Amino acid sequence: MQLVQDVEEVFKSLDHDISRFKHSSGLQCKVGCGKCCLKPDIEATVLEFIPFAYQLYMEGKALQWLDNPNLDQSICAVLDTNSQGIGQCSSYVTRGLICRLFGFSARLNKYGHREFVTCQVIKLEQPEEFAKAYEDTKAGIPVPLMRDYYMRLRSIDSTLGEQFYPINVAIRRAIETVLQHFSYQEEQGVTIH
Repeated sequence: MQLVQDVEEVFKSLDHDISRFKHSSGLQCKVGCGKCCLKPDIEATVLEFIPFAYQLYMEGKALQWLDNPNLDQSICAVLDTNSQGIGQCSSYVTRGLICRLFGFSARLNKYGHREFVTCQVIKLEQPEEFAKAYEDTKAGIPVPLMRDYYMRLRSIDSTLGEQFYPINVAIRRAIETVLQHFSYQEEQGVTIH
């Protein structure tokens, strides 16, 4: 699907920019932390979870995931609290845009000034690096700006990239979107590889 490739290109660009920012700031997530994933009020767009839904479809797991009781909870259904990997995400490669941005990006405040956004763990465990990154962000060093990446996603598909939902609602709708697409393709006799 071209849509998946386009979203993955945005992710690839963001991952590169975040890597560069991490290198210059010295900030890193604590291995296996996942504390940010435990927030019950995370919101996301459907579009940012299309690659995850596509992967589920290709693995034959999409329908099974629609029955996942964790999708009815407020904590991200993709979170694997038994994992010892990075961030405890069961699908780290296809995680959403918000999952990639949080901790290593900036937002614009009500005055139009850039503010560095990160978690309490980084603030408390890396205070010197955090203070430097915060000041550097205000001074204009390159740091991924949330708004820019969400606008890039929205430019791919304004319908799927505009509305924010609780994260599990976004994941469910992404899975339904992918299933609907392939169901239509099959009705049209299109071979899916």
